[in-house]
Amino acid sequence: MGKTLTIVGIALGIWTLPVSAEEQTTQSAQDVLIELERGWNDAVYRQDADFVDNLLAEEFVVTYDDGTRADRSHELQLITEFNQAVESATQENFTVRIYGETAVVWFTLRLAGYRQGELIEILLNYTDVWVMRDGRWQCVSSQSTRVREP
Repeated sequence: MGKTLTIVGIALGIWTLPVSAEEQTTQSAQDVLIELERGWNDAVYRQDADFVDNLLAEEFVVTYDDGTRADRSHELQLITEFNQAVESATQENFTVRIYGETAVVWFTLRLAGYRQGELIEILLNYTDVWVMRDGRWQCVSSQSTRVREP
């Protein structure tokens, strides 16, 4: 009985050890990137191009869901001119992978709004590439793909 309790105690002790510094750094970087993505999304709907300006690298390139590409200045202009009637914009299914000073964030954006009096819903999958520069993450590339739901 004493031997069994000792083994259980050791197992529980190992299970409750704090996460390593590397794991904490990875987890916190993942959390930071998700918060940046959420902040970017929110900034679009309040037309806060200044917020997004701080996120985008000078060489930022975006590929929109229709296949067209644009640069940083065009993306910021679209945010400034944004005038769509969006009822809700929900980001979900985040996956974040960090590769040293580079990270890739995948997520789904579910949009709902009215067009000509009719409620429409759009589902977009995003892939954003971020790099760490001067102690902060900057997005260098973004691509959205419209999902055709059955």
